[in-house]
Amino acid sequence: MIFQVEIDVMPHKNLLDPQGKAVANSMGRIGLSNVKDVRIGKHIALELEAEDETTAHLIAEKACKNLLVNPVMEFFEIHLTAAI
Repeated sequence: MIFQVEIDVMPHKNLLDPQGKAVANSMGRIGLSNVKDVRIGKHIALELEAEDETTAHLIAEKACKNLLVNPVMEFFEIHLTAAI
């Protein structure tokens, strides 16, 4: 089966996010002063082939742990859908 994999990677909540802080500070300058906090991460889309959803999730998790995510600074969430 072919799976569409969406991975969201975000900085840990207890770490400073300088990029998010800069964007949050700029919000007031464009009239969006009600925005109080911004966290910026990355979104990764993969297409992979696996026997089933469990195997696909394990492959995506391995990619995250070994290549896509810095576990010291980031956490990730994996979302799978079977391709039609």
